[in-house]
Amino acid sequence: MMRTTIKSALLLTIGAAIGAPSASIAQEAEVAANAGWVSQYYYRGLLQKESSASAGLDVATGNFSAGTWAADVGDGAEVDLYAGVGFDLTDMVSASVGGTGYFYTGQFDDTYLEVNLGISFGLISIEWSLGSYRTDPDATPYTFIGVTAEQDGLFATIGTSGYNSDGLGDAIGDAFDKDLGFQYVEAGYGFSAMDLDFVISGIFNDAALSGEFNTNATPTEPEPELTLVFGVSKTFALN
Repeated sequence: MMRTTIKSALLLTIGAAIGAPSASIAQEAEVAANAGWVSQYYYRGLLQKESSASAGLDVATGNFSAGTWAADVGDGAEVDLYAGVGFDLTDMVSASVGGTGYFYTGQFDDTYLEVNLGISFGLISIEWSLGSYRTDPDATPYTFIGVTAEQDGLFATIGTSGYNSDGLGDAIGDAFDKDLGFQYVEAGYGFSAMDLDFVISGIFNDAALSGEFNTNATPTEPEPELTLVFGVSKTFALN
């Protein structure tokens, strides 16, 4: 489904940051792996696959972090590459800039490349991603905007996205149009037990995202859907 920056530039950024012959950086870098499973894999309100396993690897040093993550999407795998820099603006406000690339084996989907911008105010965080959906030889601009509130494991997200081949400006306009954009709401609770991380959430997506249809309507009409999702994961420190 949707994903972030130019692959070569992303790999160069990661290489420059963690591959330079600096003893101090090597000593300070934190490396962690993760593995998980979800009853239904949703991304930005759109179902990717029921019962999906995933695994990833992350590296962080100072304000910089980078990583890769892969998930089973049925017809092959989704493989993500990402990197970013985070920094504090004030005691209560922080920001981040980064990029993500979403790549697929098999025939599930094509490539998504995007720039990710984020800002947090206490319990509230806002993500704004600007991307390009690439199908040879075409590219369609898109955007995603999400607002999340989180406290003590409880969280809620409102997200909207827009695609438009006429340009990024039109895609942004579509994201704010309830008839042309793709909207969803997710709320849930995450907690840790037995050295594992668990999450239970409900996802309500609009008719454009749900893939469900009211067969009693004439003509048949798409309708919104509410789905309950359960997930479990484990993170392993590698240094």
